[in-house]
Amino acid sequence: MKRIAILGSGSAQNLKAIVKYFEDKNVSIVAVSDIENSDFLVTAKNLNVAWKFLPYEQNFEYFSSHDFDLVALSDYRRQLKNDVLKLGKFISVHPSLLPAFKGPDAINRAFFSGVKVSGVTVHIINEDIDNAKIIAQYPVLIGNLTHYDEFESDILALEDLLYPIVIDKLLNNQVFDFSDLIQHSSNCSGCGGCNKK
Repeated sequence: MKRIAILGSGSAQNLKAIVKYFEDKNVSIVAVSDIENSDFLVTAKNLNVAWKFLPYEQNFEYFSSHDFDLVALSDYRRQLKNDVLKLGKFISVHPSLLPAFKGPDAINRAFFSGVKVSGVTVHIINEDIDNAKIIAQYPVLIGNLTHYDEFESDILALEDLLYPIVIDKLLNNQVFDFSDLIQHSSNCSGCGGCNKK
């Protein structure tokens, strides 16, 4: 059985999508948060997912004593230390096409910059946060009549669609391809190549 930890501080959006994706697969999930009463942990409990409150200072001790195949970050608001990152494979999802719009508030900055294509990136977290190794990307088109709320909704829906698929591919030592995403039904209307159903 593959073992993954989902590490988050705030929103449980990606956690819900990942748990749903893997509910019929032979994968063990632990939700881990650095905030004791976070929506992230409350959601994990409601989903009957194993969970753990883990203060930031205890990351090294915990991840050095637990053998996870993958650690996926989801709205985790602290930068992991290098000694922790060396303990396994840590990945994250970002709401832009990196290297564009790095850092916080990427959806807002992308939309109001005037770009016509943004998207979602899944990347490996390494010591150099500004040079993340990209695993997968997928675009979201911004039309002339697209409203901000529509764009934000498309980005978040694409995160929920893309992230679990990429996690699954990594767990099985496979490489993500665009066709992997197109084969799954999509809820995002602006994704390049997605078919709204």
